[in-house]
Amino acid sequence: MSSKQLKLRVAGKGFWIETIQSKIRNPKSEIQKGFTLFELIVTLSVLAILVMGTIPIAQNAVKRQREIRLRESLRMMRNAIDEFKRDTIGACPQGAITTNNPVPNSGGGAGGGAADPRSRVVIDDCKIFDTENLDRYPPSLDVLVDGVRVRARGLNIQQRGVFDDKNATEINEEKEITKVYLREIPIDPMTGKKDTWQLRSSYQTADASSWDEVNVFDVRSGSDEEALNGEKYSDW
Repeated sequence: MSSKQLKLRVAGKGFWIETIQSKIRNPKSEIQKGFTLFELIVTLSVLAILVMGTIPIAQNAVKRQREIRLRESLRMMRNAIDEFKRDTIGACPQGAITTNNPVPNSGGGAGGGAADPRSRVVIDDCKIFDTENLDRYPPSLDVLVDGVRVRARGLNIQQRGVFDDKNATEINEEKEITKVYLREIPIDPMTGKKDTWQLRSSYQTADASSWDEVNVFDVRSGSDEEALNGEKYSDW
């Protein structure tokens, strides 16, 4: 008996029976149809737009991480330079070439000026200072890594205790120690090298094209690229 005959004999249910039978006869009709060429082109176009949109975001994320490392490296080196400068107050009179520490107990000395409370030692190696380096900034970044000989600043006998077994002479005698201000010269994240840092002395302007090798007053990146904020890395 055909579906058409069922439709005639069973009034309201014939269409339902015929529809079910047609679905059963062609279960793969929709699958066999597949995607048209137009649908594939649209799908691939959408995927390409999504991929092209994520590439700049990923690149900016990597660049932002490099900028963070650059700021950290600059801050670390500048702090080391400032700390070195603080330890030179009261050290080595102008033109001195001896290693004698002329600093009295008060913390002042031939270097001039009051000592910074954050400075607990005074540099005791006058040979590292050139006669042109009147401001007593570090002669190079390597000096910060290699370290310099220092002595305790303004030793107070009362702080060590007058009732110790040692006499006054022994108390005031301090062992020579070396202070390191920088563990290592960091790599410039923008150039990938250690020797591309731009140095500037205290006698040069900010737009100086080359270092005069008198001292190290400031350090900047050697990259001429622009940051995400539009500034040049060499201006940071």
